Amino acid sequence: MHAWDVSPKEAVKIQHALQDRVKLKDDFGEINTVAGVDVGFEKNNTVTHAAIAVLDFATLDVVETAIAHHPTTFPYVPGLLSFREVPAVLEAMLKLSAQPDLLLCDGQGIAHPRRFGIAAHLGLLLDIPAIGVAKSRLTGTHADVPLEKGCHVPLMDKDEQIGVVLRTRTNVKPLYISPGHRVGLDTAHRIVLQCVTKYRLPETTRHAHKLASGN
Repeated sequence: MHAWDVSPKEAVKIQHALQDRVKLKDDFGEINTVAGVDVGFEKNNTVTHAAIAVLDFATLDVVETAIAHHPTTFPYVPGLLSFREVPAVLEAMLKLSAQPDLLLCDGQGIAHPRRFGIAAHLGLLLDIPAIGVAKSRLTGTHADVPLEKGCHVPLMDKDEQIGVVLRTRTNVKPLYISPGHRVGLDTAHRIVLQCVTKYRLPETTRHAHKLASGN
């Protein structure tokens, strides 16, 4: 674990130092539980509100939830959001009765300028397989995604594929999926689709978002 009370410049150095430790191949056993991670802010952004929803992977039923509140100490800086959000998420993780088998984070995995978004950061620190499920693009380019559910195109940064742009609902904006840690590209978008029902967001993210927003 590294220090969190750092400057943005120091945070960038930490990302560069840790990025090489991220594993981008499948490295997990049977998946019984998947957890959605989402973060909101309260009291004029002075308090970070982290929420975790743990679901049964086979049924997508919620089996456990956890919430934590933590003082917000890091400024809003694109590309460094994990330094603002992860301390609260770590507190919420400690409240779970058991560690989930896989995390789906509301944010980027390696689809990040330094290949170290929140899913990579959190997955590495906890040594849990993790996937980034973002609602918008942070970096990279892609072709148009066909309009039918399940269609996807590569998200590229020059000659490197850093994720998949996945249509999770017909005629609805796609999601930006990228591996975070201990998960490969192909597996990442397949698992996300398995967690999708009739909504744009996978059930993991949807339930975590409700908790994080207080709904």
